[in-house]
Parts: sequence; C-alpha cells; structure tokens
Amino acid sequence: MNYFMPTRLFTGTDCITQHADELRSLGTSCLIVTGRHAAKASGALDDVERALADRGISHVVWDGVTENPPVASCIDAGHLGAEHGAQFVLGIGGGSALDAAKAVAVFVANPTLDEAGFYAKAWANSPVPIALVGTTAGTGSEVTKVSVLTDMAHRKHSIHDDRLFAAVAFGDSRHTSTCSPAVTLSCGVDVLAHAAESYFSRKADEISRAYAVRAIRLAMGPLSRAADGAQLDDAQRRQLYEASILGGLAINTTGTCFPHNMGYYLTENYGVPHGFACAVFLPEMLRRVRAYDASYSDAFCAEIGASDVDLAQLASGCLPNYDIRMSEDEVLAALPRWKDNGSVKNTRADVTVDDVRTILEGLFVRP
Repeated sequence: MNYFMPTRLFTGTDCITQHADELRSLGTSCLIVTGRHAAKASGALDDVERALADRGISHVVWDGVTENPPVASCIDAGHLGAEHGAQFVLGIGGGSALDAAKAVAVFVANPTLDEAGFYAKAWANSPVPIALVGTTAGTGSEVTKVSVLTDMAHRKHSIHDDRLFAAVAFGDSRHTSTCSPAVTLSCGVDVLAHAAESYFSRKADEISRAYAVRAIRLAMGPLSRAADGAQLDDAQRRQLYEASILGGLAINTTGTCFPHNMGYYLTENYGVPHGFACAVFLPEMLRRVRAYDASYSDAFCAEIGASDVDLAQLASGCLPNYDIRMSEDEVLAALPRWKDNGSVKNTRADVTVDDVRTILEGLFVRP
C-alpha cells in the first residue's frame, strides 16, 4: 500500500467558522477564486468572508471561473493575485472552481509562467498555499492533487502533483443544498464513476478499495432518490457529500479509468457536463471488467451490496436524454487521443484503441 493525503479536512455544519484559525496560519492576505453564482447562492462566500474578516485576513475576489475552466483564465487570476500580494489562494465552489484554484496558486507564485510551462511542471516556485471550500457533492477535488483544465486547443487535461494538495479544506454539506437537480445528479454520478473506476484500476489496493466501496454504498441511496426526481433532505446531502470526499480519497491512489477520459471527449465536443459524460461509459466499463475477471467483479458486488447491473442502471438512470450522433469518420479521427492513454491502460481489463472504437460506434454511430 502507498497512500499520501496531506490536506487537513474539516466537515460538518459551520466547519468554516469553527476552524477558521487554520486560514490564519496560511497568511494575512488571500485571493478567493470562484464562479459568479454558486459560492454566493450557497452562502459559502459569506461564511468565508466573515471568517477572513474576523481574523484580519485581507482578500480580493476573482469570480471568473467557468465550467471546464481554461488555463488562460487561471493565468489571469494568478496575475491578479500576484499584484495584490496574495499569500494564499482560497477556492470556493464545485470541481471547476477548486481545480482552477489549484492552478491559480501555481500562477500566483509564478506570474510569468505560460500554459506549456504549467503542464510541463516547469514551476520555478512552489504554489502558494491552497484552501478549498466545496459547494457540490461530486468531484472530491477538496482532497485530491488533481486539477482538470482546458487548454488553448479546447482539450481537457488532468495534471497530478503533490504540490496541488490543499493545505486545508472545508466541507459543509449545507452549501450543496442550492445545487439544481441537474447539478446534484451530474455531480453525484461522478461520485459513482470515481469510486467504481478506482476499484477497477490496476493501481487499486486495500485502502483505495475501502474508500471506493464506502463511497458507493453512501451514494446509491441519495442518488437513486435524486434520479427519481425527489428533493434530498439535509441528511441525504451530508451522505452524498461524504461519498464525494471518499471518492476523491480513492482516486488519490489509483487515478481514473477510461470512462473519465472518454467522457472528456463528450464534454469538449458535445457540451455534456462532466459527471454525465463519465456515466455514459460506466456501464461499458463494468461489463468489460466482468468479462476480464468475473471473480474480482463478484467481490466488488458483494462489498457494495448490489450487482454491477444495478450500478450501471443507476448511472444510466441519472442521465438526461442525450441524442449524440457521430459519424464513422469522426470516430476514426478521434481515436489517436486514446492510443497509449494512461486512463485506458489503467483499467482492469485489456482495453485497446479498437475497443474504444467499438464502444463509440455502439453508442453513437447510427445506421
């Protein structure tokens, strides 16, 4: 086993207020990185600004985070933070805002760095300290060393580095209560994807599997209710948020498998939200890993207390009715991106580029 997660994590009602002294230890000035709506609507921004003011920490807000944030916008935010002398970066929001905050921390410390240097990790200086406040139950970015951003060619890439772990993270599930039903579902099904992909990663071990199983067991009930159109109560939102954190802890060890990377393609080209894009391919992964090692799949099902068919149906049941159509030429043109792809190789099954072609054609090419 090999596990490392240096983030100090606080969850529960009013956790920001109760543990705000942790922020004071990061510095006396910060750049808040967030989007224009969720942080304010959820109350998280108010909680953070109150905590900062009570401890004499000055701040400036950059609220330019968009879905699938581009590296270019993170560079702009980094310049703002450097100009204001920010000693740490505090991200508030869902996965996009938290991933962006990690990158912004790099650019605050390295204001002349460009996109190529960022991806090459040619960072002359380590990122300034990072604090994160989650407002969705999905990515688990609060506790991962991963930042997923969009490059100048409009391609999504993930960057992994221990220096991107937050120093401190806060998760008050009340801040997820203002998420729309669609956001709740898309983020929630991302929890299933993280956990299932982690379990069926070739890097999985006892710790990662324990996190993954617990995440799925916690998420299935609330997510089934949300898929049926029911509103989640506070207890169910706490349960789903805890599941998202556990999913993040799982992928710290293992990374993800092919549903995530193939999902990027749907997001880039068809605007499918990240969690839904991963869910499209999750049933196919479950089918292929069973064909590869049925006994391992059986152990997984026994641990989660449900069949892989049940899990696949739950993931599919969360999806909107997308009518995505691809031509044979489009599929063939896209295939090179999955040649020697780490997420494809990471899957506990012998998945090849030809298999990727078969999956895409089966789902999206119509006669």
